[in-house]
Amino acid sequence: MMGPDYVRPAVQLPSSFKEDPDWKPAQPSDGMPATWWKSFGDEDLDALASQVAPANQDVQAAEANYRQATALARQAFAALFPVASLNASATRSQGATGSTAARSAGPATFESVTVGGSWEVDLWGGLRRSLEAARANARASAADLAGTTLSLQGQLVSDYLALRVADEQHRLLEDAVGDYEKSLQLTESRYRAGVAARTDVAQAQAQLEVTRAQAIDVQISRSQLEHAIAVLIGKNPEDFSINQRPYEVRVPPVPPMLPSTLLQRRPDVAAAERRAAAANAQIGVAQAAFFPTLTLDATGGYSAPSGKSLFSVPYRVWSLGPSLAEKLFDAGARSAAREQAIAAWDASAATYRKTVLAALQNVEDNLASLRILAQESVVQAGAVKAAQESLELTISQYKGGTVSYLNVITAQTTELSSRQNALSIDGRRAAAVVALIEALGGGWDVSQQPSSIQGTAASVQQASAQRAQ
Repeated sequence: MMGPDYVRPAVQLPSSFKEDPDWKPAQPSDGMPATWWKSFGDEDLDALASQVAPANQDVQAAEANYRQATALARQAFAALFPVASLNASATRSQGATGSTAARSAGPATFESVTVGGSWEVDLWGGLRRSLEAARANARASAADLAGTTLSLQGQLVSDYLALRVADEQHRLLEDAVGDYEKSLQLTESRYRAGVAARTDVAQAQAQLEVTRAQAIDVQISRSQLEHAIAVLIGKNPEDFSINQRPYEVRVPPVPPMLPSTLLQRRPDVAAAERRAAAANAQIGVAQAAFFPTLTLDATGGYSAPSGKSLFSVPYRVWSLGPSLAEKLFDAGARSAAREQAIAAWDASAATYRKTVLAALQNVEDNLASLRILAQESVVQAGAVKAAQESLELTISQYKGGTVSYLNVITAQTTELSSRQNALSIDGRRAAAVVALIEALGGGWDVSQQPSSIQGTAASVQQASAQRAQ
């Protein structure tokens, strides 16, 4: 076959991740399962995430693109075989020359039935290179489907966890409102007793109303997250809701692996590598165009005047012969096509290397986030404990008349802010885990690609059929 045989573009990979050099080697099938979100231990999340593949519109579009790519591959495979056709006709003709008797006889009608076939012999491998490119593109489309599904599942999990953080944020603010109401009652009692100033009451009232406003405001982000989840699972936001409940998010452990594992686990890396293979095959297609094409044609059938027995030996006709075609001059079109194919290969190889580097960056970013957030969480827990102790002491001092109410407000604000920061850190850690699982390819396994892709495609097609009914 013409053109170079495919070799994966070389990429220099580090021996370990900078942010976690202690990770150990892992095989592509190791680590998170295909339903990786179940490791968060949330039944509501499990029910929602499982609806992304069969119901999301982006997944359906990617699945349709995958079916298109596989159909194109089948077309390229069919080009390797002969093409047969059947032709039946009836013609009416009159000779312009010949004997006077023939001309006076009037027009004659002929009937014919022929079966023909042609076969382009793939002498130079152009058709086989086209098939190679089509199959590589089909596998790239399969990886695109897996990548789209993984990305949208990750988005849903992130939105769901952020929604639960918003619920907990609302609960914290509501608890603070209850505490501030008690503080306002205490201040009013002290004011009526003449041991507190009117400004203390005004400050307590202002703090209470500000916190109530914050509790209301947090519902905006909660509603938007709920709407986003509805769209991700293909539902109308008007008909979808998620009940509030206590914040109980369990951050799962992430499996260890080496940088080289990304080449086998990440769908976007696999897609970029397959497109490089397709571009490489196109070079062979362009080079094969410089050589002549050999086609074998054959026809056979019957042709007889009207009224005669059509299917009889005297009227049998046949033809068989090869044809050789070669372009003698095309003003450099084939040379330009070959240069274009080579440039496309260079671009695909560069895109593949860039995708690998981006994958390494994604992993490093999220490993760093998890490491730093874990340290920050420990420090913030100490800050929350200290703020609570400070608040208790300040309230006792205020009751004893040794400090002003401004000190109480400051302590209360610090305590609430510390608890909110701790909750924010927990939410960011959960989001970083989701992002890291995505960066590592989730539960996607290249060795199981055909079955996993077919399963996704089948679920999407089944959902489409149910909607059509």
